This record gives sequence, structure tokens and C-alpha cells, in this order.
Amino acid sequence: MKKIINGKLYNTDTAKKIAEWSTDLPLNDNAYYTETLYRKRTGEYFTYGEGGPASKYAESYMGSWIGGDAFTPLTPEQAEQEASEHLDAEEYEKIFGPVNEGEQLKDIHVQVSEKQYAELKEKASENGVSMREVVNQALNAFLE
Repeated sequence: MKKIINGKLYNTDTAKKIAEWSTDLPLNDNAYYTETLYRKRTGEYFTYGEGGPASKYAESYMGSWIGGDAFTPLTPEQAEQEASEHLDAEEYEKIFGPVNEGEQLKDIHVQVSEKQYAELKEKASENGVSMREVVNQALNAFLE
């Protein structure tokens, strides 16, 4: 499945499937739906979901409701939030790494060259991690 949203292509055939979840309802229940979390090679996340005529993916058609589907682009934070709501802790940490419960995060602004940015983005994508994770790993190695 493919969809262009805001000039960006979202393709379930070329993106990496990260996780999948669904309602606890039987497959033939009209409210049943399933969602799959994907990561593009650019590091961007999205979900593709589909469901029955009483699900959140329902679409109006000629005066009645039918099943439907949708692509939803997500920020890395939104992807982590979705995963935390639907996956158990072990699955979540396999994807996003260990949760640092007591540690407060601080934002910093760092300027890098366009070349470094492109390389960082590519390496993060190749390794299936966020750019933040790569920077944190490098920083931890430097501080040891």
C-alpha cells in the first residue's frame, strides 16, 4: 500500500515493519481494527491501520458505513507513545531501547554540517534507531 501525504511517500512494501497490534475483538466484529507501525528508511514513522464499519477506520459510503483504512505519519515521540500504549514492556524496549525512568531529559541545540546530518540520518536508519539514540550513544562513549 502506498499513500502520499504532504508531499511524502508512505509505502508499506518498502518501510520496515516495527510492530503490529489490534483490538481484542473477533475478526468478524464490525469494530475490529488492526494497526501496524512502520519506519521508513529516512527514519520517519507511520502507522497503517484498517478496520470494520464500526471501527475508527470506518468510512461513509452512500449513506452507510463501510470498513476503511488510513496512513498516519508520526513523529518519533508519537511512535514511542503509540508503541507504549499497545505493546508490552519487553517488545517496546526491543524497539526503542530501555526506559530511563528517573532521568530527566534536557534539550540541547547542536549545529552540524549538512553532510554530517545526512550521514547521521542514514546511519540511524540503517541501524533501525533514532538519530537521538545515535547521538546519546556517542555522547555516552565520549563521557566514559
